[in-house]
Amino acid sequence: MNSLFLVSGEISGDIHGSALLRALAESGEWQCAGLGGPLMHEISGEIENWLDEAAVLGLWEVLKKYGYFKNKLDETVNVILRLKPDGVVLIDYPGFNLRLAKRLRSEGYQGKLIYYISPQVWAWKKGRIKTMSELLDLMICIFPFEKELYKESGLPTQFSGHPLVDEMEKLKNDNLVRNPKLVALLPGSREREIEKLFPPMLGAAALLLKQHPDLKFITSGATPALTQRLRKMVSETGLSGSVEVGESNSHDIMQAAGVGVVASGTATLEAACLGLPHCLTYKVAWLTAVAARRLMQVNYLGIVNVMADREVVTELLQDRATPEGIAEALGDLLASEDRRSQLQNDLAEVVKTLGEGGAYENAARIVSHLWKN
Repeated sequence: MNSLFLVSGEISGDIHGSALLRALAESGEWQCAGLGGPLMHEISGEIENWLDEAAVLGLWEVLKKYGYFKNKLDETVNVILRLKPDGVVLIDYPGFNLRLAKRLRSEGYQGKLIYYISPQVWAWKKGRIKTMSELLDLMICIFPFEKELYKESGLPTQFSGHPLVDEMEKLKNDNLVRNPKLVALLPGSREREIEKLFPPMLGAAALLLKQHPDLKFITSGATPALTQRLRKMVSETGLSGSVEVGESNSHDIMQAAGVGVVASGTATLEAACLGLPHCLTYKVAWLTAVAARRLMQVNYLGIVNVMADREVVTELLQDRATPEGIAEALGDLLASEDRRSQLQNDLAEVVKTLGEGGAYENAARIVSHLWKN
């Protein structure tokens, strides 16, 4: 029986890790330990749930817990060297996982080091690729363009497909029919995003209603508290009669609306998978934006545009994230059925490159294959 030690440190990593564990269980017998979250711990009691400590956001929060992370790194290295697993699977979470890989190699760990769910080094820190190629035995990536990027460095790389393809396929609702007069306003799932992005979205709605009084708008919050916040903001702008803050989840909204504006992030990829003609927007503090422009090593923020290497989806960032800018982009889509159809076709072409499904099963087969040679 082969043994693995898995390490994830975020909610998304716990989701990916637990799905990978289930797929591995179907491909053979594995003894698994590690660090993860409640989902991974439920599958294997030897996996510690450390998410309450590990899942911190922001540089300052990490610095405040420097001592904790240093001790946890030392402890994890010692556990792995004692257990001597056949392989270590590092799931995203680069700040911790890349340090762990470096320590393990420097202290003589001879097993396989596998990275699953590549950190976005192609966007921010391409210099890390060389380091990863020196430490890792295999990269399993979920975006097709990552495969060539890592292969150029000499790091063996396999493309497993993107798990979102499977997830969105399950969420498709054939009973929903697009309403060309319904506009989705999706400002994100975090309070900070809502405070920054929803006011210009509402401003755009007010501008569009002057030209198209028959339009309706729809949004929903990721939590009851955020839903109430959205309702209050709609009420304060006097748009309660035209903007519905519903209980529907964002995926149903993406399938019912004719067009939409979506906060940049995973939601834009979800919108692409579900065929919503949309523009994307994002806004951060000006100092953060200045730093990001200096660090970013890609031409676009939206992952669909990064994958296509062109602006498939209109990006409205920072000073372009205005009521006027959003209204103009949505107005262009509303005015032309051909434009909407073309965008849907373009989105479908990009989504097609994410694989045909079975991403976790593919990843499990790739991992298993390492011990079949």
